[in-house]
Order: sequence, then C-alpha cells, then structure tokens
Amino acid sequence: MKLALLALRHARPYWGSILAVLVLQLVSTLAALYLPSLNAKVIDQGVAKGDTDFIWATGTTMVVVCFIQVAAAIGGIYFGARTAMAMGRDLRREVYHRVNALGALDVGRFGTATLITRNTNDVQQVQMLVLMALNFMVSTPIMCIGGIVMALREDLGLSWLLWVSVPLLFMVVGFLVVKLLPLFREMQERIDTVNAVLREQITGIRVIRAFVREPFEAERYRGANLALTRVSVRVGNLFVLMFPLIMMILHLATAAVLWFGGQRVDAGQMQVGSLTAFLQYLLQILVAVMMGVFMVMMIPRAAVSAERLDEVLSTRPSLAVPGGTGMPAGHDVEFQDVSFGYPGAERPVLNRVSFTAGEGRTTAIVGSTGSGKSTLVNLIPRLFDPQGGSVRIGGVDVSELSRPQLASLVGLVPQKPYLFSGTVASNIRFGRPDASDGDIWAALEVAQARDFVEDKPGGLAETMAQGGTNVSGGQRQRLCIARALAARPRVFLFDDSFSALDVTTDENLRRSLHAATDGVTVIIVAQRVSTIREADHIIVLDNGEVVGTGTHDELLESSGTYREIVESQLSVEGVP
Repeated sequence: MKLALLALRHARPYWGSILAVLVLQLVSTLAALYLPSLNAKVIDQGVAKGDTDFIWATGTTMVVVCFIQVAAAIGGIYFGARTAMAMGRDLRREVYHRVNALGALDVGRFGTATLITRNTNDVQQVQMLVLMALNFMVSTPIMCIGGIVMALREDLGLSWLLWVSVPLLFMVVGFLVVKLLPLFREMQERIDTVNAVLREQITGIRVIRAFVREPFEAERYRGANLALTRVSVRVGNLFVLMFPLIMMILHLATAAVLWFGGQRVDAGQMQVGSLTAFLQYLLQILVAVMMGVFMVMMIPRAAVSAERLDEVLSTRPSLAVPGGTGMPAGHDVEFQDVSFGYPGAERPVLNRVSFTAGEGRTTAIVGSTGSGKSTLVNLIPRLFDPQGGSVRIGGVDVSELSRPQLASLVGLVPQKPYLFSGTVASNIRFGRPDASDGDIWAALEVAQARDFVEDKPGGLAETMAQGGTNVSGGQRQRLCIARALAARPRVFLFDDSFSALDVTTDENLRRSLHAATDGVTVIIVAQRVSTIREADHIIVLDNGEVVGTGTHDELLESSGTYREIVESQLSVEGVP
C-alpha cells in the first residue's frame, strides 16, 4: 500500500507522459497480437493454395505492422524511462529536504548510514520498479488478455492448455513472492550495516592504524559483508529456481500444443496456420507472464524500500519550524531554567540552567568533560530544543525565530571544525555568499589565518578537500573561525574552537577577536583557562548545573570547582 501511495503521489506531475506510455504500449501490443493472425493467413490461404499475390500483399501488411510495433515500443520505452527517472529524482529530492529538516536527535535516531542508503539504494529500487511497471505492466495484461482472445479465435479445442499453463505460472510467482519479501527486507538492513561499518572505518582510519586494529576491523567488515552475502545468496537461489520453472512450463506448454494440435490437424479439425498462430499466441502469453513475473519479483524489495522511505518522509521533525517573528531588538542570550536530556539517558545533561550572556560582553563556559558545555551551546542555534525552560535572544524565544533569522543572528564554530570540498573562498562564504574578497581577507586576518592562506599557491582559490583533510587541525579551526566572522552575526559561539592552537596563536586570536567582536555577544567554551580568563563573565558547569559565576578572580575565591580546574593547569600553562 505504501509503495502504491508513494508511486501515485510522485506520478501526478507526469500523467501526460504516463498516458503517452499507455497509448504507445497499447498500439505496440495490438500490433504484436495481429502478426500471428496474419501469419496464419499466409500459411492457410497463401502457401497452402499457392497464391503468391496473397502472400506478397499480406507480407507487406505484416512489414507495415512490424514498423508500427517497433516505433510504438521505442516511444513507449522513451516516455516510460523519462517518467521513471523524473519520479526518482523527485523522490530523492523530497527525502533530501526531509532529512535536512530533521533535528540532530532525529538524524541520530535513524543513523547516517541508513539515511544515505534510503536516499540512494531504496530510491533506486522504487525507481526501477516504476520503470519496469511502465514498460511491462501495461503491455503484460493487454498481451495476456488479447493473446487469450486471439488464441480462442484460432481454435477453442486447445483452450484448456491456456487454463492450465497460465494459472500454473501465477502459482509459481505467488510462492516466490511470499518467500522473497522477508529476504529483501533483511537485505536492505544488511546493506545499512555494511554502509555503517565502512563509513565508520573510513572516518576513523587514523585511529585504527594508530592502534594497529586493522585485523579486528577487517574481521568486523567481513562479518557484515558475509551476512549480506548470505541473504543475497538465498535471494539468488530463489531467482535461480524461478527461471527454470518458468521455462519448464513454457516448454511443456509448447510440446502440448504441438502434440494435441497436431492430432487436431491430422483429424481435419484445425488448419496448420491456425496451429502455428495458436502456438505463437501461447508463447506470447507465457512470455508476457514471464516478464510480469520478473517485474513482480521486484515488488517485494521495492515495497520494503518504500516502507523505509515512508518512515523518513512521515517523520515529524522534533524541531518545529516557525514562520518567524520580528527580529529581536537586542542580542543578549538568556537561559531560563533550561533542562535537556538525550533520549535513553539515565539523567538530564542540563538541569535548570539559568544565566544571561550580555550584549557586548564575552561570556565563557568552563567545566569538566561531560558537564554539558557543548550541549548548552547547541541549544542557542536550536540544534536541539530544551525539554524544560527557554533559550532567548534579545528577549525572543529561539523557537519563535525562523532558521534564516537564527542563521543571521548566530555564528557557530563547532567543537569539530568541518570544511566542505571546494576552495578557501567558498568555505569562508558559506555563511554569507555575498561576502567580498576584502571581507574574506579581513576575516582571515582576525582568525590568524591570512599568512598560511597567502602562502598557498591558489590563495583564496586554493582547493579544500572534503572535511578539510588537506590542512592541519589548527588551520582548519582558524578557517572555521574566519567563516563565522565573515557571516557577521550578532552572537558568536565558540565551542572549544581554540583547542588545536598553540598558546601564542591563541593569545593573538583572542586579542584580534576582542576588537572585531566589539558590541556583539560572544560565548566561548574552552578547556584552557588561559583562553577565558579575560572573559567578562565566566560560568562554571558541573554535572549539568551552574555551580559558579563571576570573573576569573572572583571564581578563584568563591568556586572550588573552578579553582580545581585552574590548579590542574598550573604546571602546564602557569595560570596565576
């Protein structure tokens, strides 16, 4: 049902092409059905009577009919292929936009690997079924029904052969479909597993090599690959069984027609041309059924794929998308009793967190690993929604702001810096496409990235590999900071964005940022106390709760947690 609804919904814009397919397939099939009848006339009225003129006249008609059949078949396949490919394109686009609309929690629930599989392999299964349906679903019933009618016109005495062979074929098809449906479902799940393992291994190749875990990972991939292979072999075994059974039925039906038809010809109850035509019609019927079988064999896998696609398309994003309200007058960030927990977690990551990051001030967030710092920052650009309380910018709840409004207000430099394939310039312009080269160089200057970009042979046009793997970690961080600066937001979020920088570069960057971010709200998450000691306001998190607020000097006096963090870094950085 889901497969039919999915196909019908995406077929609506292409009813004109589908109608053309129906008409052309009808013409092609009727022409194919007409040819055996003409051939029978050539044999019975031309060859048997030695009428050469009749043979030439009927033969010419057969040639014309053949040309009509070929032209109509080519046209039907052309329109069918265009329609199927267009529907596949639309379906991929719809899945892509739905995934983009999902929140981070939704994506995590599905998993990256399965979302990739669903938008590629699953869409392809549905697309191929539509292609086969347009090419054979129309011609198969017409050929079957028309073939039966034309065969009965030739001789009613052999009609029982049709009522035996055709139902027998359908019984074989039904048996195989019942067996294949669960196997195809399992196959798609195994493909997901292979993609997940392979993606994880490619992403973590450095860790795997550093710990010499290649044999372990190879065994893990071998297990996933072997599981997929076993399911594929079971599917293949059923396919191997299918074609011999169909061909056996086809050959037995042919032999039965020749045996019983020959007896009727010998008894004078049937002419040779009619026997030939009946045999051709029977073959046409069985071949049509065989092609229909081939298409039906694709239905179980496409049905499973349609269910998986529908699961994505019917998922309501956990983050409701508002129409947008007026832009806030101010840009201070306020947390009001905010609580948040990940699905399945034993306790919340954040528990009734309240503070205000004032406009024109730098607010730092510090705490031990797992204290909820990154989660807190991710709530501001609304990567997640709090489960309690509210996050406000300029007095407006972020849940009331549209995504473009939030993007214009907030510039995020994530904990794991990521660059896209392209150039330095295209990556810096990612947040503001209309940024000039001067704006880009200015952002690079503040981010302490100008020198190494100028040293590149291509400068701003230097090629960036996917993920920024052709630059160092520190350079990647600085380019991501420059990207946020070029966007000119009113709220800057730096989620441990200075961890890969040396102390000197860190100090120079902080000094440049202080001048470049004058009058805007800056929130910094950092592990190094030297990075945030000059902040106007420092918030100390511990187990998801605010355990201290104030300046560096104030917290040294009032917060034991902050003092422990500082003392742990004294021997490394000499923090006073």
